[in-house]
Amino acid sequence: MSLAFLLCLMVLFLLAAFGAPIAHSMIVAAVVYLAVSGQDLGLAAEQIIQGIYDSFIILAVPLFIVAANIMNEGSISDRLLDFCKAAVGRFRGGLAQVDILVSLIFSGMSGSAIADAAGVGKITINMMVKSGHYTPGFAGAVVAASATIGPIIPPSIPMVMYALVSDASIGYLFLGGVVPGLIMTAGLMAMTTWIAHKRHIPAEDVPPLRELPRITFRALPALLMPVILLAGIYGGATTPTEAAAVAAAYALLLAAFLYRSVSLASLRAIFSESARSSASVGIIIGSALIFNYIVASENVPNQLATYFNGLDVSPLAFLLLVNVLFLLLGCILDATTIILVIVPLFVPVCRALGIDLVHFGVVTVVNCMIGLITPPYGMLLFVISGATGIKINAIVREGMPFLIALLCALAALILFPELVLWLPRQFGYQG
Repeated sequence: MSLAFLLCLMVLFLLAAFGAPIAHSMIVAAVVYLAVSGQDLGLAAEQIIQGIYDSFIILAVPLFIVAANIMNEGSISDRLLDFCKAAVGRFRGGLAQVDILVSLIFSGMSGSAIADAAGVGKITINMMVKSGHYTPGFAGAVVAASATIGPIIPPSIPMVMYALVSDASIGYLFLGGVVPGLIMTAGLMAMTTWIAHKRHIPAEDVPPLRELPRITFRALPALLMPVILLAGIYGGATTPTEAAAVAAAYALLLAAFLYRSVSLASLRAIFSESARSSASVGIIIGSALIFNYIVASENVPNQLATYFNGLDVSPLAFLLLVNVLFLLLGCILDATTIILVIVPLFVPVCRALGIDLVHFGVVTVVNCMIGLITPPYGMLLFVISGATGIKINAIVREGMPFLIALLCALAALILFPELVLWLPRQFGYQG
């Protein structure tokens, strides 16, 4: 490891410790590396521009963001809420169960945990608190935990980023996330049921079952979005990026023409917010690309692969060690940083040890989503607290049982790779 690289890492962590945005910290650290190593400083801009220009896959990110923002606007989320309430509201802890089911459905539309929590999650928190059966901390904890499902069920923005740094197939990554997302949903619902019985939380007043077909029909166009998305990809009609464009166009058609819930003024606000969010993600991706160039220049991935091969570590032991590391990093780093900066270090090791990259990618994304609800820097904790005024320590305290449920799901995915790989193999995956 060279002096230039050591200084680069010192600058990165020092700036991040002082609260500088992680993207800006990586760019400054990269410039320091280039300056100390005597390389052209223009390489930073060249790597960023060339990396983004050459990656058609990155275009999927802003398109999924647009789709999520449109779906969060107007009556689309209301119809989905009505459907979920009619479907599971009749069980113990009904409104909490509704939120988990809503997160599962919205995860097939947005691909973003933050979008789910800040949009429909805020609505379900208000519903739970107003009912008088749930504390604000519990309501916030349920929303935070269920929002982690968002990037696991396809589409998934973090999986797009993982595909960017690993060259794994986005289509098979999306398929690999379906069963894990359902396992996470079942685990959270089971934990909610147990807590509801323990606290004597009653079921909700919901429409009779005979009304369910009518309510389902009203929500059906919105429920069809993930079906259209996956059918386009696996039917060979679209690439994942083109499918993202179809998802955004479909959401716009639903909101503007079928449900008539979006005006020109609100559409302008949606596109403006989507542009800001896309720019934020774009600068992080760009900064990660130059940082990955530096890591490759230092030959760090190959050194790690050689080191682990020398230790004769089994694939399972490696997966367990890496996931413990990711869980610890998730307490202090955001998911995007881990996926774009840390994960590329371990991809060559996975190849050397014979670990399937689709399995590793899905497990990594699940791990990073758990990091969004772990203190002290869990992003979802800040988003929910800022949107609702609920204190973070209350969300953390009430969220511990849900965190345990998610960690159990993660352990199952690590120990039993077929939970991830079964569905991709049904569609021809040979990994």
